[in-house]
Amino acid sequence: MCSGLILGIESSCDETAAAVVRGGTQTLSNIVASQIATHSPYGGVVPELASREHLRNIVPVVRAAFAEAKVCFEDLDAIAVTEGPGLAGALLVGISYAKALAFAVDKPLIAVNHLEGHIHAVLLEQAQLTGDSALQLPALALVVSGGHTHLYFAKQHVDHWTYRNVGRTVDDAAGEAFDKVAKLLGLGYPGGPWIDALAPHGNPHAVPFSFAQIKPKAHRKDSHQRVAASTLFSFSGIKTAVLRYTQVRKMSAGIEERRRKLREHSGIRPAEALEFVDEQTLNLIASFQRAVIDDLRRKTFRAAENLGAASLIVSGGVAANRELRTRFTAEAAERGLRIAFPSLALSTDNAAMIAAAAWPKFEAGDFAAPTVTADPALALGR
Repeated sequence: MCSGLILGIESSCDETAAAVVRGGTQTLSNIVASQIATHSPYGGVVPELASREHLRNIVPVVRAAFAEAKVCFEDLDAIAVTEGPGLAGALLVGISYAKALAFAVDKPLIAVNHLEGHIHAVLLEQAQLTGDSALQLPALALVVSGGHTHLYFAKQHVDHWTYRNVGRTVDDAAGEAFDKVAKLLGLGYPGGPWIDALAPHGNPHAVPFSFAQIKPKAHRKDSHQRVAASTLFSFSGIKTAVLRYTQVRKMSAGIEERRRKLREHSGIRPAEALEFVDEQTLNLIASFQRAVIDDLRRKTFRAAENLGAASLIVSGGVAANRELRTRFTAEAAERGLRIAFPSLALSTDNAAMIAAAAWPKFEAGDFAAPTVTADPALALGR
């Protein structure tokens, strides 16, 4: 008899995660092994190190997920794993383990798109709500993280979900810009929490950043050519503008001094670092964050209006940003549009979202072939 238990495995980037979810709505366990300490000295994810850490963590993380959920392999109905997109070596660790485990315990394997997982991180938690709090469909989903800035128009059908890509970044993702600007200013890794913690102490109007309109290349023959210019994102320019600002105002000495002091105080949390950041840098951080969030907000709500979305989903690591949540929530209220974010625990990469996204596929019998492998550039929808 089906109990609806799915083991989810996620290893697309720098977190090794495993979770057990029942029926796509009830999280019994959600274990994440972070690699922040491993990659922090480099200011970004090193793919070779990420793969090695996944190999080290995958077995104990799965064991911990089973222990917390108080279930065993025989209780499972299926095993779900991230197929892509992500780092090739990192993805292969999770897929190889999941394939071997599915074969050993004779359970079906379900391949899940990482981006779809982020959308279902919100749906997983919303499914536990009832009445007027339930999410209305169709929904516009903004998936915004270190590796992705995408807009999807999501619809639910009888036995499956469909996604139409209606917006994307043409270069850096928003989260990547946060990381790179934080590194440039001598702050810690990952950069998002540092920018988020320090921005409220600066003047967000001190530096007048702006975004030029992006024109899609007419010669592109892939699905992205249908994305309107009004929903294209680009964050490489503002990153360059921050660099230029520090050069013109000769801030390099202060940045190096801050970098040195933070090395001496290893383990310091972003909220405790205010004494190491001068007013000029705080104003720059606040202005940078406001400009990025304003660009995300403006284009997301424009797309929601044009598409007639009944609700808005915001997910991914950048969805944990406090100013983003505040400003998106306020505009949604003004427009009478329902909006939903994941909890902070489900904003970043995790396996509960993979198991939740796998549930509709399980009900539809959409199982992976034995030849399934990592697809680092896997697209979602059309």
